[in-house]
Amino acid sequence: MRTEICDLLEIEFPIFAFSHCRDVVAAVSKAGGMGVLGAVAYSPEHLEVALTWLDEHVGDRPYGVDVIVPAKYVGDDAGGMTARQAVDLIPPEHRQFVDDLLDRYGVAPLPEQDPRDGDRLMPFSSQSAHELLDVVWNHPKVRLIANALGPAPDYLVDEAHARNLVVAGLVGKVVHARRQKDAGVDVIVAQGSEAGGHTGEIGTMVLIPQVVDAVAPVPVLAAGGIADGRQVAAALALGAQGVWCGSVWLTTEEAETHPVVKAKFLAATSADTVRSRSKTGKPARQLRSAWTEEWDRPDTPDPLPMPLQSALVAEAELRISRRAASNDGARQLINYFVGEAVGQMNQSKPAATVVMDFVDSYIEAATRLGSTVASTTA
Repeated sequence: MRTEICDLLEIEFPIFAFSHCRDVVAAVSKAGGMGVLGAVAYSPEHLEVALTWLDEHVGDRPYGVDVIVPAKYVGDDAGGMTARQAVDLIPPEHRQFVDDLLDRYGVAPLPEQDPRDGDRLMPFSSQSAHELLDVVWNHPKVRLIANALGPAPDYLVDEAHARNLVVAGLVGKVVHARRQKDAGVDVIVAQGSEAGGHTGEIGTMVLIPQVVDAVAPVPVLAAGGIADGRQVAAALALGAQGVWCGSVWLTTEEAETHPVVKAKFLAATSADTVRSRSKTGKPARQLRSAWTEEWDRPDTPDPLPMPLQSALVAEAELRISRRAASNDGARQLINYFVGEAVGQMNQSKPAATVVMDFVDSYIEAATRLGSTVASTTA
């Protein structure tokens, strides 16, 4: 399992593991793939700690970092807003709905928050990305920077290229892929609607060959619904040079996934996910739960645009997470981003084992495909 992108990034396998957990990132990179740390929810201080730890635990292997700078978001004219500014823009009826929701499910309040939290920049903004990237540039083992929800900004591409880093852009449509190419990115991640998190509406099988044709010779990674080597073989057959996976690592032994959520994932089928704006304000595939169903009712307010929805639900999600171990209402509400591949995620394994399972099943699939090619020799 080797493609040109392996040579570009000096990795053994073209398997890219997106995870918010540094232990997963390190394990996948050490196993020969490339771990990519999702940094959007980190403060600069916490990101510095995480990257320093990764530098010490990946050995001589490279890893990547993913930030998110949406093309459009509330406050984009100023580059972003603080948490306090975002909260001030939330309509009273939305606050009331969330308060009533938690009361109905018996989710108790938490101790009073640190007032300094209101001064933190909201994620999903240019300004917050700037602060995170200032941390990233000081860690030479980072070889790849990825951006989603819009073309990579000039400052990200220029600075990354000046430091000899590879820039990846995530897309869900051909038109988005062309915009990323025009922005100067080096790798396009074409993500089908099966994926967890923010996704478009076009399936992976249809999207990949269209994007490959549209951006050639820029290499393409396939994302969405990929959880074993058979799907890697399919992605490479469609013209991709590797795969970008996120959901499959959420049930690994290293993952910091909430235990209640991990148990839900292990028991879920592929029909148990839904694209919903209820977490961030943009459509994002996640586990179906009482939370998504409550927001989908016709008598409830529509989710707010990004990042106001995140500001609205941040405390609620924290309360749910803290209470889920002992409170039935919180267990009904709690969920997380996950793709349709959750139906294949039925056993918790070490992340390195998942990598090698990918490789073994890819070899089996590629061998089967090879046997279908009729010989033309006499």
